[in-house]
Amino acid sequence: MSGIAFPGQAILELTYNCNNQCKFCYCPWENTAKPELRFEKHEELSLDSWKRALSVLERIGVKRVGLSGGEPLLKDCFPDLLRHIRQNTSLNKGKKISVISNGLLMNEQLLSLFKEMGVHLQLSLPGLTTYEWHTGSDNAATVLHWLRRAKAKGVTTTANVIVSRRNIHELYETVANAVLAGADTIMLNRVLIGGRGIGYMDELSLSRAEIREMVDVTEKVLETSGSVGAVGTEIPLCVLDEDKLDKYEYLRVGGLCAAARGFFVIDPSGYVRACNHSPRRLGHILEDEIIADIEYWNLFSGRAYGLPEMCDSCRLVNQCDCGCREAAAICYGSLDEPDPSMVNI
Repeated sequence: MSGIAFPGQAILELTYNCNNQCKFCYCPWENTAKPELRFEKHEELSLDSWKRALSVLERIGVKRVGLSGGEPLLKDCFPDLLRHIRQNTSLNKGKKISVISNGLLMNEQLLSLFKEMGVHLQLSLPGLTTYEWHTGSDNAATVLHWLRRAKAKGVTTTANVIVSRRNIHELYETVANAVLAGADTIMLNRVLIGGRGIGYMDELSLSRAEIREMVDVTEKVLETSGSVGAVGTEIPLCVLDEDKLDKYEYLRVGGLCAAARGFFVIDPSGYVRACNHSPRRLGHILEDEIIADIEYWNLFSGRAYGLPEMCDSCRLVNQCDCGCREAAAICYGSLDEPDPSMVNI
């Protein structure tokens, strides 16, 4: 793969399966609303195939991997794969292995395994009273329970707080409860439309004012508690109060896309994508030519995608991608269209 500089981190989507039915799910294989973006499920990689994939990742210079899905705890080889990464590869040396889960299958045995293997556990928390509406299961109390148990066990955690138009009214309480339960950090993710979420776009997408509220409210909770967090998905910086851009002390806020530069994704069948929101497969990790669609890869690795015309005269254009380029393409058909938040009032 001469000429391609792979990012140092890869996210491994271990399985298509999930035991929740989240309305905001961006996994491209859950899309049923836009046939033109159909994403077929192929045979999932076996344990042996994932081991081969990990060897390839080491060879191309990847240093860290994270495990997600679907729901990664549903993958039958999950414990064995986790042990293999820690005991038989050079990946994540001296660093935690992130596991992103909804928490439904958590138990004390898994928590002990996570402690032994040096896992950083990320648990999704899309609201409190609205949790069931968003996911199809009443699991908010369970997530908070496992944050508390992880704290007691010495397993570090992040609460992935997903923010939508339907749950922003309880954002303060959601973040506060996560911190009180023992979450070490908060990852703030506004809903980005894709996958199953395409069918719920109007109910989920945040407006510019709501994004500003999301950031300000979370900063306030973190300041009160002395905790820290980050915005996990890039946002259009112009939606924030300009005089506050450099004043968020507890919440790290960014406007640049990290796809194919900070990380990339391998889906359950081994196909490579620029990011977890993208429905476009670019190659296969076990093929000689890992990236077959080099042109599309380079759009992200070189930040060569176009931006909306409204950004041409913006003084922040060098530190902002006007939100998520893949969300723009999914919603409006092109990478250079506005982020949905720039359309919503």
